[in-house]
Amino acid sequence: MSIICGVPLLECVYCLACARWAWKRCLHTAGHDSETWGLATAEEFEPVPRLCRYILAVYEEDLRHPLFEPPGGYGINPDWLILRKTYENTQGRAPPYILYLDHDHADIVLAIRGLNLAKESDYQVLLDNKLGKKKFDGGYVHNGLLKAAGWVLEAECDILKELVEKHPNYTLTFAGHSLGSGVAAMLALVVVQHHDKLGNIDRRRIRCYAIAPARCMSLNLAVRYADVINSVVLQDDFLPRTATPLEDIFKSVFCLPCLLCMRCMRDTCIPEEKMLRDPRRLYAPGRLYHIVERKPFRLGRFPPVVRTAVPVDGRFEHIVLSCNATSDHAIIWIEREARRAMDLMLEKDRIMEIPAKQRMERQETLAREHSEEHKAALQRAVTLSVPHAYLPSRYGTFDEHEDGDNSQKPTGESSVGSSGKSKTKVSWNELIERLFEKDESGLMLLKESHRDD
Repeated sequence: MSIICGVPLLECVYCLACARWAWKRCLHTAGHDSETWGLATAEEFEPVPRLCRYILAVYEEDLRHPLFEPPGGYGINPDWLILRKTYENTQGRAPPYILYLDHDHADIVLAIRGLNLAKESDYQVLLDNKLGKKKFDGGYVHNGLLKAAGWVLEAECDILKELVEKHPNYTLTFAGHSLGSGVAAMLALVVVQHHDKLGNIDRRRIRCYAIAPARCMSLNLAVRYADVINSVVLQDDFLPRTATPLEDIFKSVFCLPCLLCMRCMRDTCIPEEKMLRDPRRLYAPGRLYHIVERKPFRLGRFPPVVRTAVPVDGRFEHIVLSCNATSDHAIIWIEREARRAMDLMLEKDRIMEIPAKQRMERQETLAREHSEEHKAALQRAVTLSVPHAYLPSRYGTFDEHEDGDNSQKPTGESSVGSSGKSKTKVSWNELIERLFEKDESGLMLLKESHRDD
């Protein structure tokens, strides 16, 4: 019909769709991703610039004679360095890392470096994944990053257990940048799931800071582990916004017009609700900290502002068309802007002259607000019908068991007397209430007989 009328109808529709996508993307800036989020405080953001320096220290061959030291140094005491692993030590199964016992901050830190463009083994770790290839704890994770994390845990399990038991008041922190951020996030997941390997370490002692994070876990896991994992994104960084599978990163390097064309069609034709309901789709993990230090249609950098939230929808879904999309991924720039942001927060606190007692009260309030925000994110995920998302039991009596592929059936899908591999344990009184909630007389008789027994 379009040929008869002399109007290329299909081509016009496609051009209009591309024009609509280009118009939306050109107006979309990094500030839009976090404009509704709250501001981060100095107490919660304090570890970020310090951990960035620890990650930079992994690149040094000798910390007693550093060659690439940032302004102010790495903040590392070489005598407290427990171990340092290189590519030769890891045999390419994981990126290099250091284990540092930070007595000043009562912290046991395992810091992992980012992608080495000259190492084929790093590419093999990153590309070892297909959509929906690996299930874990009721969701999906990146297979290559999970295998690398498993190798690191097996290699350092004994020494980590010894340090955790020797210093019971110290936190255990996994930190990484780029490729290392994905390995660190997977380490946090594995340690939380297998805490008995490290002397039954309490979940509240485990932390993870993923700097410039890779999209490595499904949305239900990203929200559920937001109390343990924290992701830090600088302005326009492309990696947290690059859709999975992660080989799209390399496709974009060699065929950017083709990638933009495919993204145009996908963003135009596929609604966000459908993307949210894809259980295999991977996301940046945990609680997000977004450092914003540029404004649209403004030249130069502004004093950085750090916004934080546990978002469900709108979780860095769109690539920002910016000339800084790659430079904002560099750990050097992230450390510099995080330090600037931290200095501004501390300066503001000094101006306000907050007493020590009020500072402790603010930390308690912050922890309570984070807990409430985490619960709200879980509720939002359930509301949006995110696959395998569920709310924690209000009774606190469930106990899930893993099946053969290391995945768990969500509590929301379990029921008393179900025939699945994962069952929910409930108290006797709760079971009675479920069975006889409509018959009060039968409920009382059964309770009395149970009390007599």
